[in-house]
Amino acid sequence: MVKLTIIGRVIDGLPLAQGHRYTNEEDEFYKQQGEFILKEISRGALTHSKMCIRVDHHCFYYLIDNGFSYIALCESSYPRKLAFHYLQDLQKEFDKMDNELIDTLTKPYSFTKFDNVIGSIRKQYLDTRTQANLSKLNANRRQDPEIVTEDISKILENRRQTEVSERVLVRSRTESPIWCSPCLEVIALKWTPVTIIVVVTIILLWSCIILTDNFVTS
Repeated sequence: MVKLTIIGRVIDGLPLAQGHRYTNEEDEFYKQQGEFILKEISRGALTHSKMCIRVDHHCFYYLIDNGFSYIALCESSYPRKLAFHYLQDLQKEFDKMDNELIDTLTKPYSFTKFDNVIGSIRKQYLDTRTQANLSKLNANRRQDPEIVTEDISKILENRRQTEVSERVLVRSRTESPIWCSPCLEVIALKWTPVTIIVVVTIILLWSCIILTDNFVTS
């Protein structure tokens, strides 16, 4: 069955609605995973418009449409086709909402008026054996699209590697800002040895002049 639902804004990764509230530790863990997926979609790390992401004995399914992401967590045995039908039903109802109002939202899960809509649609998908759901499963079987599937562990690892690369880049810029510019790097490599030689030569000449003056004076 559908265990968790998150609807979020792609442009900033803000979760807007979630249906019923999650209280126990397991639900909270999966909710955090869903929010992570939304953030990855927002920053462009997940580029597919539809995707299945495996986590433990569950699967996250997401659908992106018109600047919003619809995410659902289901048990791994739940039919994938029904999961996407569920997301499509959510998308159709969400499209009826006032976009100007939605654009003004700044707090997570503040679009609570849609929570009841999520709950109502979710009830229709609890039992996979209803006539309506069986009809959806049997319709257009030959036209079922291939959905990209990936493990959450791979997405987490990709994110970790990206963060490491970003930290290294920031550290290198902080410690040696001159090397941030390829042009400055070329100039520094070319002229630093010459500058050192000139400075050392001037110091030696100045020392010789001073020693000569002292000798003549004495």
